[in-house]
Amino acid sequence: MRALLPYLALYKRHIWLLSLGVVLAIITLLASIGLLTLSGWFLSASAVVGVAGIYSFNYMLPAAGVRGAAIIRTAGRYFERLVSHDATFRVLEHLRVSTFSKLLPLSPAGLARFRQGELLNRVVADVDTLDHLYLRVLSPLTGALVVILVVTLGLSFLDVALALTLGGIMLATLIILPPLFYRAGKPAGENLTHLRGQYRQQLTSWLQGQAELTIFGASQRYREQMETTELNWHDAQRRQSDLTAASQAVMLLISATAVIVMLWLAAGGVGGNNHPGALIALFVFCALAAFEALAPVTGAFQHLGQVIASAVRITQITDCPPEVTFPDTSDAAPAQVNLRLDRVSFAYPGQPQNALNSLSLSLSAGEHIAVLGRTGCGKSTLLQLLTRAWDPQHGSILFNDVPLTQLSEPALRASISMVPQRVHLFSATLRDNLLLAAPQASDETLTAMLTRTGLEKLLEDNGLNAWLGEGGRQLSGGELRRLAIARALLHDAPLVLLDEPTEGLDAETESQILDLLHNVMREKTLLMVTHRLRGLSHFNQIIVMDNGEIIEQGNHAALMAKQGRYYQFKQRL
Repeated sequence: MRALLPYLALYKRHIWLLSLGVVLAIITLLASIGLLTLSGWFLSASAVVGVAGIYSFNYMLPAAGVRGAAIIRTAGRYFERLVSHDATFRVLEHLRVSTFSKLLPLSPAGLARFRQGELLNRVVADVDTLDHLYLRVLSPLTGALVVILVVTLGLSFLDVALALTLGGIMLATLIILPPLFYRAGKPAGENLTHLRGQYRQQLTSWLQGQAELTIFGASQRYREQMETTELNWHDAQRRQSDLTAASQAVMLLISATAVIVMLWLAAGGVGGNNHPGALIALFVFCALAAFEALAPVTGAFQHLGQVIASAVRITQITDCPPEVTFPDTSDAAPAQVNLRLDRVSFAYPGQPQNALNSLSLSLSAGEHIAVLGRTGCGKSTLLQLLTRAWDPQHGSILFNDVPLTQLSEPALRASISMVPQRVHLFSATLRDNLLLAAPQASDETLTAMLTRTGLEKLLEDNGLNAWLGEGGRQLSGGELRRLAIARALLHDAPLVLLDEPTEGLDAETESQILDLLHNVMREKTLLMVTHRLRGLSHFNQIIVMDNGEIIEQGNHAALMAKQGRYYQFKQRL
């Protein structure tokens, strides 16, 4: 239950709306009980007085009460659902925002151990499961408790013993059954949550890797694994359904027993009246209707195990300490950046070998440097350290002679433009994807930047309103790279980091991209990571890395004259 405490705190923001929902639920339950109780008594009393009571029995007042209770129940049910669900959606809204805000500082280092499907399931499905806490647990439990007190108090005006008997049966049911079925349903709820996450994770992996699974003939085997998980999931749902049916059967048995007890006791007299007549029907129908308030409680506590399991899964992520923390300062972004790395060493968690070993590097403002090396030599790790995805275990990184760890996050993000190897485009318009880099940019600025980067063809049909689709599927590799460069230029940061900007491109497109970079980023400090050799003669320095260390450094002419590793790379072309 402790796992729910952080999420219960979010309810304080909407306490009045949530309380109104509970009050409306209680009013609806009391109106329903009053309707059945009054109707049962009215019909019985009318039958008892018969024709002789046409003039002596007051038919109008009970009939008006029945109509009033019916109207209140209908209106109360409508507004209770309206208010309760509105309050729940508002709580879920803040819960999603709160969860996502705690995930952002963890990315990417803190989230690296979670698979994408599992992370998505926790953030979406597990958060949605928490809405059961109010709708199925808190509201029904509070309503049932208040109904027991009101019914007991109301019936005590007619007969204290009968009122306490009915109230005692209902209170005992409320105290005993929910914990009992919570214990019984907890393993099923936890298993259901685990299997749901496992299945969705496998489904996500299957969708993402469908091409590879088909090529290597592993699709059928993977689908059989998914089907096994799905069958186990269905089996867990069936067990929970059986438990729900059992709880309803027990509640029905207790309700019927309570009705029989009320019938037997009321038949012996009500409030000292040995001939209670229609009052017998009043107590019987009141007992029958009162158990309506208890009906959702046992089923709700079965879902509590699932709610707690979801809360634990979310907390396992949000309580992770971030690998990187930023100071709470208001630094201004610099106009120019010079960069210096002093004996930087870094190893990924759980890896015995360093990705970078005592690496030292100096980059002056406006200088262009290319970092060359085979796959796995530490080139991309260097860029991740510069963007503070990770922090080095040893050594220091200085921006304008200021330690990188002393820069605030807004200042660091404003100082760096990044062109990643895999360009990500959101399923939105061309304008929306460009505005990520410069939210205040006008349409004229965006159009000019697209023209500058050779993407004017994208404006031919729908202009900036052109829909790019998920990942920009309709764009070629060269267009994706150009669009990433356009975003980097719109961001207008003094330091530009390029991670394999020409990977997967043909020779002609590669030359065009490199010429574009050389022309549009003359005034920027630029660091490009690559293992391609084309166009490197334009760079001020070329750094060759191997096993996390710099083994050669100099311009194109100097390295060719040295006839070292860079020269060997060139000879292989």
